[in-house]
Parts: sequence; C-alpha cells; structure tokens
Amino acid sequence: MKFVDEVTIEVNAGNGGNGCLSFRREKFIPRGGPDGGDGGDGGSIYLIADPHLNTLAEFRHRRKYKAENGQPGMGRLRRGKSGQDLTVGVPLGTVIYDANTDEFIGDLTVAGQSFCVAAGGFHGLGNARYKSSINRSPRQTSKGTLGEQRFLRLELQLLADVGLVGLPNAGKSTLVRAVSNARPKVASYPFTTLHPILGVVAVDETHSFVISDIPGLLPGASQGIGLGIRFLKHLSRCRLLLHILDISGEKTEELLTAFHEIEREIDVFNPELSKKPRWLVLNKIDLLSPAEQRERVQTLIQGLGWTGKVFEISAAKRTGTKSLCDEIAKAKFDEKEEFI
Repeated sequence: MKFVDEVTIEVNAGNGGNGCLSFRREKFIPRGGPDGGDGGDGGSIYLIADPHLNTLAEFRHRRKYKAENGQPGMGRLRRGKSGQDLTVGVPLGTVIYDANTDEFIGDLTVAGQSFCVAAGGFHGLGNARYKSSINRSPRQTSKGTLGEQRFLRLELQLLADVGLVGLPNAGKSTLVRAVSNARPKVASYPFTTLHPILGVVAVDETHSFVISDIPGLLPGASQGIGLGIRFLKHLSRCRLLLHILDISGEKTEELLTAFHEIEREIDVFNPELSKKPRWLVLNKIDLLSPAEQRERVQTLIQGLGWTGKVFEISAAKRTGTKSLCDEIAKAKFDEKEEFI
C-alpha cells in the first residue's frame, strides 16, 4: 500500500428534516387541531482514530463523505427519523485542519478517540409546536437546517518516541532492522527508504519504545533537493532525535560539514524541531580499525564541540545497539532521567 500522509476531503453532514403541516381529521372529531410532527435531525460526521490504520491511502479513492438527511415529520404527531451518523476511521496521529482557512480543528492521538468534523442539521418543527390559546389552527412550520459542509485537510504525524535523522546511506534503516521487528528496505544506494518507517523496540518483557526512520536528508532539502523535507513533520512528536553519522568513509571535514547542513535544514523546516534533545550516533565502526575509530571519533567530537551523549555502533553487526536501546529506555521510563 502506498504511504500517503496528507489528503484533502469534503464532508457533508445530513440536513434536518422539515416539520409537517397537518390537522387531525377523524370522524366525530370536528375540531381535531394541528398534529404535524417534527422532522428528524441530520446525521453528523465523526473521524475516529483507528489503531489498525497507518496511512491515509484510503482517502485517495474516496474524497467525499455524506451523512444521511433527517426525514420530514408526519401527521399524528409522528416525528421523522433522524439521519444516521457517519464514522470515518483515520490513523493515530492524524491532525485535522480546515482546508480553506488552515484553522486547527483537532488531533487524534489515542485509539478510539473521535471528533465531530461536521454537525448535522437541526430538525424542523411541525405546526403542532405553534398552537396556543390565541392560535388554535397554526399553519406555521419550520424547515430543517442544513448540515455543515467543510473541506478538511488531514495530515498524518506518526507517533514515535525516537526519530532518526541523517544523510542517505548513514545506516538508519539498518539500525531499525537491528533493534526492532520492522523490515525497511536496505541497499547500497541512496534513498532506499521512500517513506517513514515505524518499529517497536522491545527492551524487556515490560518496556518498549517506538522508533521512526524517515528518508535521508540532503543539503538543500528545504529547496526540494532529494526527497525534500516533507517527511520531517513525522518527527514533530518524537521526544528524542538520533543524528546518525557514517564515520567509515568520508573525511572528518566532510562529516562536520554534512552534520551542520542537516541541522540547518531541520532548523529551516521548524525551529521547534531543532530544539528537541538529540544524541549523536556514530555508525559503521566495524569498517575502521580500533586506532582509526578512536582518532576519528575524537576529532569529530572536538570539531563539533559536542557535549551531549555519543554512541559508537555498528548497526550491521549489532555492535553497541543494545546499550543504545538500554539508554533510550532508561531515559524514557526513569522519572529522574531526561533526554539530554
């Protein structure tokens, strides 16, 4: 299934049914009086968070949603049937905006959470509602109101504890495969990851966290180079970012330049995202000798002026990955720890 994380849909709630104009006409009851019933309410439209969905792809084929109209009232004070509400499932993490005004409407982050995006019309009143001591035979009724019609923009922001950023081929997908049951594509060419991948990392029998891999970034991504930065929004809910660097091949100066350029692209996309805690993960240490590894790591940390946590791993060999996951779990579940 194709990964779709942003769609525009039209929702039309049901109209309220009109009130009925009717008078009681029965044998031996010459002055039966008004008996027109009210109409039924129009159906509303709800979006509900469905944990079994992970993409908005279903909305590519159906863009319009219409709830049932309320039925008109009838004689003998019979009220019209109300229209049935329409419930539409969306993935967890779906943010709802008004497509015309960009107004924020709601954010569905908990399974089963629902939000009314279009209210059904109110029922019309029958003429029986208008009878009084001075108006014994009212011919007045009211029409049902129209249901809400809106154009909505649905934007999916994946729910994850940890997000991975870095250049293409830095080893992000390999790391996800090494620590979780997710199986993103891994190959020796750039951009094997074309859409975000989620993986659940089980640290022990009772603790786990969710890790998210997005397509690799390139310098100039904010101008559309590579896959651009459209997938960076999926990191907005992450509590921690891991900046993955491949230290096996490129020179230290090139790594320093790449690191600062990626950080700049993140800041251009969203300054708040750049303020998130992040750890530095140096990958592919298995391709260096111990002496080369020590020298390059020391030079890199000094060049970056890095004072945060640093992890040296080989995702392909799963060297150092367990200690990395243990530190993430400790920071997540220990109240005294923080992602710093």
